[in-house]
Amino acid sequence: MIDSLIDKDIALLIYLNNLGTTNWDGFWLFISNKFSAIPLYLLLLFFTYKQFGLKKTFVSILFVVLLIVAADQTGNLFKYGFKRLRPCHNEDISHLIRLVGGRCGGLYGYFSAHAANSMAIAVFFGLLLKSKLKYLFSILIIWALMVSYSRIYLGVHFPLDVLTGMLFGLIYGTLFNVFFKAFLKKFRI
Repeated sequence: MIDSLIDKDIALLIYLNNLGTTNWDGFWLFISNKFSAIPLYLLLLFFTYKQFGLKKTFVSILFVVLLIVAADQTGNLFKYGFKRLRPCHNEDISHLIRLVGGRCGGLYGYFSAHAANSMAIAVFFGLLLKSKLKYLFSILIIWALMVSYSRIYLGVHFPLDVLTGMLFGLIYGTLFNVFFKAFLKKFRI
């Protein structure tokens, strides 16, 4: 059963990755670049400041840092626990995929930290700000889905890597949002 799932994962990667064209490569490289989201992060901090004030915004930054560390370290545990090669490092299929941008990343790819981190941030801030900004949650989820898909498009992650990363991001984003609100309540911040 697991072999069948892995075979389908490989086939889906090859199909999705080969849908790409050089016309779109720059766009997906930009979406995947961690620095391209800095304006979004600054906007989220501004919205947080406007809704909660300076003190709670600083606390939210601390929680987001812990959130990213938790997602990254969980990803590292999985990567070195499962040791599943990234598609671009897998000699059996690397010739069948488009490696866009020329950078493959680390040897192992299960699961995608990009997918986990973007989804975690989207869920954390989406839940935090949804009462004041009606469409923000949906916009952030679309952004996280685009970042996640970019990893398949670029040829550096399998779809299962991305789906698992998104699931962990969803879990961590929700938990840290709950922890953040409980912290504010407990310490009356």
